[in-house]
Amino acid sequence: MRFIVLAFVAFILLSLFSALYFLLKDKGQSTRTVKALTIRVVLSIALFVMLLLGFHFGFITQRL
Repeated sequence: MRFIVLAFVAFILLSLFSALYFLLKDKGQSTRTVKALTIRVVLSIALFVMLLLGFHFGFITQRL
């Protein structure tokens, strides 16, 4: 589970930096920035839902 979460975080950061690159390169004239940011939002929501489901079904436990 830890590897999956780290992979999601890596893809989220990759999408964020690609959006920054497209913003600087295209000077805001293209939709590539919006698409990259949309992918980032979808990945973030998917990660959040996956963490909630993992905690609900017991894949993630609370350590004290």
